[in-house]
Amino acid sequence: MARAVTAEERPKRASEAFFGRRRGKTIRPAQSVALASGLARYGLDLSTVAPADLRSLFKMPVDAVRLEIGFGGGEHLLHQAISAPATGFIGAEPFVNGMAKMMMALEKGPLENIRLFDEDATRLLDWLPAGSLDGIDLLYPDPWPKKKHWKRRFVSKVNLDRFARVLRPGTQFRFASDIDTYVNWTLLHCRGHAAFEWQAAHAADWHRPYDGWPGTRYEAKAIREGRPPAYLTFVRK
Repeated sequence: MARAVTAEERPKRASEAFFGRRRGKTIRPAQSVALASGLARYGLDLSTVAPADLRSLFKMPVDAVRLEIGFGGGEHLLHQAISAPATGFIGAEPFVNGMAKMMMALEKGPLENIRLFDEDATRLLDWLPAGSLDGIDLLYPDPWPKKKHWKRRFVSKVNLDRFARVLRPGTQFRFASDIDTYVNWTLLHCRGHAAFEWQAAHAADWHRPYDGWPGTRYEAKAIREGRPPAYLTFVRK
């Protein structure tokens, strides 16, 4: 039976968080109410032991479970959950304003194939059983452009080890960014990791959005400002 790693087995966390500020503008009263009620309904409680089969986390039958790390305002995660109702989606987002926006959307259109976590995604990854995920998306993460902050980039040897532990063989880790230095960073780290294989036969492959890609507001802004996105796919060997 798959199990979560123990404290002794767990890869050590970086001394600094992989995300920046937790809050932006003051959230409105309606957002605050939606956030509280939404976390009560959709939030994951990591003080309990994770189920060996993550499909049991959802109130409806699902065939697979995927994770999106840092979903921002939730445009992509919501699109995925609506488009693939037979898949369970776990979203991690520590930014309060992004989580509040997601909860407002779920208040208007509830979905039973979503679960959410509002803190450090590395805690969630360590909680999950081995081989329990059918995919991980890391889309437009904070690039931490200054060299002294590169250690805070989410793509790292220790986090790729986490991904390798929780992903089933043959499933995908998908990464999108408009920051060329972070794209190169991710390629180097993933190609240097024994558990991952880059899926690209031609240069055009990694400039082509994923199938069913809805786009995001951040992506649209990047394109307007002349920063073409890259869409990388790595298979867990």
